Amino acid sequence: MISQDLSEYLEYLELERGLSKNTIDAYKTDLMMFLDFCNCTDYNDISRMTIHSYIIFLREKNYLPTSVIRKISSLRGFFKWLCANEKCKIDSTLTIERPKIPKKLPKVLTITEIEEILNANLTKLQQVIVELLYGCGLRVSELVNLTVNNFDINAKYLSAFGKGSKERIVPLGSKAIYALKQYMTQRDFLVKKFRLDTKRLLISDLGKPLTRQNIYTFIHEQGKKIHKNISPHTLRHSYATHLLENGANLRVVQELLGHSDVATTQLYTHISKKRLKDVYFSINGVNNEYNCG
Repeated sequence: MISQDLSEYLEYLELERGLSKNTIDAYKTDLMMFLDFCNCTDYNDISRMTIHSYIIFLREKNYLPTSVIRKISSLRGFFKWLCANEKCKIDSTLTIERPKIPKKLPKVLTITEIEEILNANLTKLQQVIVELLYGCGLRVSELVNLTVNNFDINAKYLSAFGKGSKERIVPLGSKAIYALKQYMTQRDFLVKKFRLDTKRLLISDLGKPLTRQNIYTFIHEQGKKIHKNISPHTLRHSYATHLLENGANLRVVQELLGHSDVATTQLYTHISKKRLKDVYFSINGVNNEYNCG
């Protein structure tokens, strides 16, 4: 019965909420872990103390606070659905407090570091990857799922499908357009060579659609060249930060990134302020550690 409910809930997340496969898999892993811990046959037997015990168990297993928060969030979503569908009488997750964690500012690259990556004898495919991650602020999942129908070079825009399959329009800059034009010639050659029937934009030299892991590996290797440990999301963070540093409106950046809440975007204003302070103190030979603000 419980396994059937879990399957129905995951189906609801996919069909009605429009969540990605990766997100649904994460929910499934979280919920199965909790249900194994409880070893229960009736949801109504799960009390507030049961969930507290589970949180203590996670901490003892040295799960990061961010992982604990995600697992609690998974439980809340599941119990809310159970109660809405009259499969459970009491939602024991309502009074559970989320662990508080200090906000860490995302890592960003300087424009010089971005240029260093772009000038590192990249292939046409690699050039497009960097230009779309940085020049358009795409998430890696949005990038690998792009098709040839998702952009219009003449109109200078692309459409990306973010979390919850929400579509947003992102303008294409001149460098991104140039990189796309160069790459499309190569892509057309690969399509003919391997007789491909695919609309996927990014194709490897072996005729295979690029995966998230392919992108992560490539960006990580580029980071080594500039002595930085970076991921595709680092380029997205850098895109947002550089926009704000150059006077872009916060709401505009929110739209470009596809954030549902402007509070998420506001984090980048803190990065800009910190970078400004660091530059000031380095120029004036002052140790930032002994200054307030």
